[in-house]
Amino acid sequence: MRATLPSAVSLALLLSSPAFPAQLPACNGEPHRQFDFWVGTWEVRDGSGKLAGYNTITSEENGCVLIERWQSAAGHGGMSMNYYDPLSRRWKQNWVSPGVILEMSGTVQDGSLILEGPLQDIDKKQTSLLRGIWTALPDGRVRQHFVESRDEGKTWNEWFDGYYSRRP
Repeated sequence: MRATLPSAVSLALLLSSPAFPAQLPACNGEPHRQFDFWVGTWEVRDGSGKLAGYNTITSEENGCVLIERWQSAAGHGGMSMNYYDPLSRRWKQNWVSPGVILEMSGTVQDGSLILEGPLQDIDKKQTSLLRGIWTALPDGRVRQHFVESRDEGKTWNEWFDGYYSRRP
């Protein structure tokens, strides 16, 4: 314990130094801005026009992370943390809601952000593969399309197809 105390104090002093923030890499490069089209306060409807819920996406930590706060029309909620990882050159999303954990990663392809990863349904005690595709539409809306695979990516089925419209 005594050996780590000086290290902890040194780290605290370093992090509080006025010079330290100037040395941090900025999150303002082009890759960090690829998902900014999703930032906003949204009403979300499914493909048939039925209200699915409301979503608020905020840019935090000087543009280094997008925080999603979802509220379904049925009253269920969840949230995610989304960020660009410059080491892997991939976007990552960590989603948590009661009974569901999702960790996805991916890249921009043909103008859409495509993330994929395991969806853990705690209540059903099953894991599937989920692919999410976010696309900024010319009319200012955002399409969020999810497909799910229960056979390790051999076949995919529609899971959710939502259209985001900005709320006033």
